[in-house]
Amino acid sequence: MRTREGRPSLVDGIALGLIATGAVSVGIGAIVAVTSAASEIFGTAPTVSMPVHDVDLTALDGVSGVSAATVDTALVTVPAMPSGARWMLLLETLLPALATVALCAGVWWLGVSLIRSRPFRASLGWMFAVAAILMIAGSLFGQFAGGVGRAMIVQDLATTDPQVEDVLWTLLVQFDLAPVGWAFALALVAGLFEIGRRLQRDTEGLV
Repeated sequence: MRTREGRPSLVDGIALGLIATGAVSVGIGAIVAVTSAASEIFGTAPTVSMPVHDVDLTALDGVSGVSAATVDTALVTVPAMPSGARWMLLLETLLPALATVALCAGVWWLGVSLIRSRPFRASLGWMFAVAAILMIAGSLFGQFAGGVGRAMIVQDLATTDPQVEDVLWTLLVQFDLAPVGWAFALALVAGLFEIGRRLQRDTEGLV
């Protein structure tokens, strides 16, 4: 609902302000998460979630109603982690976080633009386009970097104990393509804003 001057009503303005503030909070949260992950990864004894070869979960042996139990991941503390693996694991967290920050920046600017009754800004189109590109890169390259980093850890451990490869996967990358679908949706949103900006410009030219 808008007032006679074309500005959003008080209720709409408050709602848009809350959305914009929430977007900023999520972006800050993503930055804090990356900082925390970097502190853990480059610490003296980092703990990493590693895929394993269906190791039996003996803790559930003898439990009524459970015929078998296995685990596919394990938290492994590696004090002497290779530096290359540390950087790959950081990229696994950093790349998706960059996409989150870019998307939150776009949402914040959209909220501000709606409050100012200027929704079709040229900057909004490329901001959502950049967020879409970063979302694809963060999803694919981030997951790939994590798999490579864990493979480097396994290879380093295998130099002293080859039996490690019988428990830990040498290289396993499981891609989650859901963020890629969201990225295509963001690309359409970016195109929508560009089309809206052109229509707004043409309409203003007719007045």
